[in-house]
Amino acid sequence: MREYQKMFTLMMEQHRELFDNFRDIHDNYALNPAQWQKLFNEYGAEVVDIIRDYERRLCSNMATGKFGQFSANLSRKFWDEVRKDFPKIDFVGVK
Repeated sequence: MREYQKMFTLMMEQHRELFDNFRDIHDNYALNPAQWQKLFNEYGAEVVDIIRDYERRLCSNMATGKFGQFSANLSRKFWDEVRKDFPKIDFVGVK
């Protein structure tokens, strides 16, 4: 298992209840965005903050120096892993 996959799994395990609740809201939002927009944005803001925190943990040591490009690729792979479970995550906060 790759490092970004381990970090994703750790994040999901440590915040299982929040992500399970968000999954239900996310799935309902995908079916009916107008009705679920407000709740999706409220829960989604907290979820995105947690995701960004784990992304920082993953990439913190590589952001400077010769590993800067590697850090950007690692971040992209981490977010791709998130998007596998939550394809609409990029719509959090969009009106």
